[in-house]
Amino acid sequence: MRGTADAGAPGRCAYGRRMPFRAENVGSLLRPADLLDARAQLDAGAIDAAAYKAVEDRAVDAAIALQRECGLDVLSDGEMRRLVFTGSLIDSVAGIEGPPPPPTTWHGDPAYGSQDLTRTVAQHSVSDRLRRVRSVATEEWTYVRARADRPAKATLPSPLMIGKWWNPATSIEAYPDPFDAFADATEIVRDEVRELARLGCTYVQIDATDIATLADPAVRAQYDGLGIGAERMLGEGIELLDSITSAAPGVTFALHLCKGNSEGRYIAAGAYDAIAAQVFPRLPGYDVLLLEYDDERSGGFAPLALTGDHQVVVLGLVSSKRPAVETDGEIKARIHEAAQVVPLARLALSCQCGFGSNAEGNAITRDAQRAKLELVVDVATDVWGHA
Repeated sequence: MRGTADAGAPGRCAYGRRMPFRAENVGSLLRPADLLDARAQLDAGAIDAAAYKAVEDRAVDAAIALQRECGLDVLSDGEMRRLVFTGSLIDSVAGIEGPPPPPTTWHGDPAYGSQDLTRTVAQHSVSDRLRRVRSVATEEWTYVRARADRPAKATLPSPLMIGKWWNPATSIEAYPDPFDAFADATEIVRDEVRELARLGCTYVQIDATDIATLADPAVRAQYDGLGIGAERMLGEGIELLDSITSAAPGVTFALHLCKGNSEGRYIAAGAYDAIAAQVFPRLPGYDVLLLEYDDERSGGFAPLALTGDHQVVVLGLVSSKRPAVETDGEIKARIHEAAQVVPLARLALSCQCGFGSNAEGNAITRDAQRAKLELVVDVATDVWGHA
């Protein structure tokens, strides 16, 4: 056991509704091989749902144990029950049965030996009015709650992610205006948040890669081409994101921004400078911002000056996609560089993104994953101590 976070709820402070957690993971962890095998067997009809659920439960138990052993201040279920991080929204709604949307280009990265790949990730698109038919998130939360000996969080995708399931040729039959679809998706997420709060969840993280990718002009053009509009995303879209937080007063809300990472590729590049003025000052309901900062594509720390005085900025300085483990010296140096813009008391540390945004996960070993989580805890303890 590397650390022992306080099992009770954190106390009040000037930054956000609660004392900041200094060391946390964004959400997803690498799925174990037996879980992937069990999923394939379930899809093939070789095992039933009950047998699969037992394997899935063991994977969540292992994810919780890993985070506890590493000493993280906050636990999650590692998103073991999802095939992709958006699953808690997409798998909860009806109305997404249309033809696949246009493909997205994922950029190769020489550091990983990958090349550009244009593919259609979503197999279906918005085809009817969206309606919530079940709750994935509450199943995840109640299981974690029963096993957590310290604060835990629930992770939900941004409702604007529905844009990835938008086909401009057919989806307009259900929603002539895509922002009406976003509004319905937002209310579905608000319902999820209300239910999570009723079940005792006090920390909810919203994953909004849709916003961070708008730092890239090419992605802006893509949203314009879909008839959604990049400026509307940064205007009405931000308003919808912030409206989620009014669904459960007293809950701490975090917003995670990254530019999409999978299999050594990324969707977008671009510093926060391009979107900071439209985004950071217009998120008063969020107490925590988890920001990707593991490479040069994210730019410098100057845009952090636009974050709210009530917000904790969690620096995603430790890469979840690069196998090499960073040194504590380089991470501490960057924290202190950021502290020239935002007070050190308003900063915290995490990995830059989850390790398994989809079921296959990043090209990184489980040993490296553990080492990176331990690095986050060790550096956070040296810099701040635990909350």
